[in-house]
Amino acid sequence: MAEEDEQLETGPPPAVPVFFLSDSTGISAETMGNAVLIQFPDLRFDRRLIPFISSVEEARRVVAILDAAARGRVTPLAFSTTAVEEVRQELLRAKCPLIDFFGMHMEQVESILGAKGIRVAARLHGMGDVKRYNARMAAVEYAIEHDDGQSMRALEKADVILVAPSRCGKTPTTMYLALQHGIFVANYPLVDEDFASAELPGPVRGLRDRCFGLTTTAARLSQVRNERRPNSRYASLEQCSYELRQAEAMYRNHRLPVINSSTKSVEEMSTVILQTLNHRE
Repeated sequence: MAEEDEQLETGPPPAVPVFFLSDSTGISAETMGNAVLIQFPDLRFDRRLIPFISSVEEARRVVAILDAAARGRVTPLAFSTTAVEEVRQELLRAKCPLIDFFGMHMEQVESILGAKGIRVAARLHGMGDVKRYNARMAAVEYAIEHDDGQSMRALEKADVILVAPSRCGKTPTTMYLALQHGIFVANYPLVDEDFASAELPGPVRGLRDRCFGLTTTAARLSQVRNERRPNSRYASLEQCSYELRQAEAMYRNHRLPVINSSTKSVEEMSTVILQTLNHRE
């Protein structure tokens, strides 16, 4: 029994429940909340988005969820960007610790501007943001068309081209950059014939300055691939090790920026890419 207790104590700590609360899509709450959470790389988080909290009644239902989580063995954490005062006040009744981004900064901004904010829900994604919204939607359409090498049309329009073996995290990073930042991203999967040399594949060879290489660990890649094709050559540790080794030789040969998706979240990977793009300007 003592040995079992010792094993339990030395096991990984339980994940911290994290809630992102919003009166709109929740993109802002997730972005700002995750910007804080990535500063704690040794902790695990169980994230849940609760968007479109538009009434006091809905806020009360959310409070019930938060209070239930607060009764667990790990203290939860909530991030909120709700703007309507009645909804905000109801959420603040929760026993769960709540980081109220809107409340933390609104009064200070009002004081600086010498004007009162209207505190209306969903203004961040409203008509005043049409140009940025349209840019993001165009980037999403481009990302869908150019996902996993499906299309080489207008590849020269890409701001970023992600190059990597299958299942290294290209698609989620592509979609995040498009949806959140309006970046035109194509991703190109390396296949068997690409591993025969350290040259970039023909379609992206002339666009080396836009390419980023993604890698991971062989064990992680094998695990992910086994979920898709169990016990296949494609998912074998030997094949994964070979592909990653050849891909990394290609990245070195062309001096591509390389990001390891086994150690970074999609948000962190996207930040590295954006910082690299800004540095080049």
